[in-house]
Amino acid sequence: MPEGDTIFRMTVTLRQVLEGHPITRFHAPALAGKHPAAGTMIRGVEARGKHLLIHFADDVALHTHMQMDGSWHIYRHGERWWKGAAHARVVLETADMVTVCFDAPVVELLSARDVARHPQLASLGPDLCAPGPDVDEALRRMAELDPSTQIGAAMLDQRVAAGVGNVYKSEVLFACGVDPFVRVGAVDAQTQRRLIQTASVLLRRNLGGGPRTTVSGGLAVYDRAGRPCRSCGATIQHQRQGIQGRSTWWCPRCQPPFDLAERWVGREHQNPGRDR
Repeated sequence: MPEGDTIFRMTVTLRQVLEGHPITRFHAPALAGKHPAAGTMIRGVEARGKHLLIHFADDVALHTHMQMDGSWHIYRHGERWWKGAAHARVVLETADMVTVCFDAPVVELLSARDVARHPQLASLGPDLCAPGPDVDEALRRMAELDPSTQIGAAMLDQRVAAGVGNVYKSEVLFACGVDPFVRVGAVDAQTQRRLIQTASVLLRRNLGGGPRTTVSGGLAVYDRAGRPCRSCGATIQHQRQGIQGRSTWWCPRCQPPFDLAERWVGREHQNPGRDR
């Protein structure tokens, strides 16, 4: 599933080719609702965490969420697509370019009122890809979770803060030295704040494109099960977590379990912000 930084970059690219241009064709045969007509101006392209909205001049928005398999591609007219037409959920054409949304499970047309009342969009926490996200609001929302929720699952909850996926969940917890399976109610307020702030810093560090990097050499723990920790040499572990069985990677030495909490709670006081 694309993380917030991926959707942010996708939005920037789509904005460059779509914003301020009239559409020449809108093709989405499986999409309910009145489709934007040829000549309708594209007012803007917006990212909200992992959600992407394309706003049209008639106060209608195209809302897409990529989940595991979706993607937006951009082509010149006549250029061969990377996927077959059967995978296209939406084809949006301007005089110069063809933009195609492939395989996204969430594709819908929304009025301005629908956007404001949308159950997912309206419930999103602060977008951690945005400059100066409201950390206090994210912490307030985290405090509303069931205190027995594992912190790894809490980091993925878009109602707390938007933009974090499996990559950043694992990387942020490693950076902060926190056991992914500790309960939210056992994590002190200062550590919770540092988790949210670190997530924002790492996401924003990767908004410019290129290989995703959180530590020198790439990623610290994500997708590195069985390999040595870049910091201590211990073997990186992997386990499914939460109701949805999302993957988590962690270092058992740098992120010791909660029964050894004295080794991690407040560990940031020893060497804050060190590069692992």
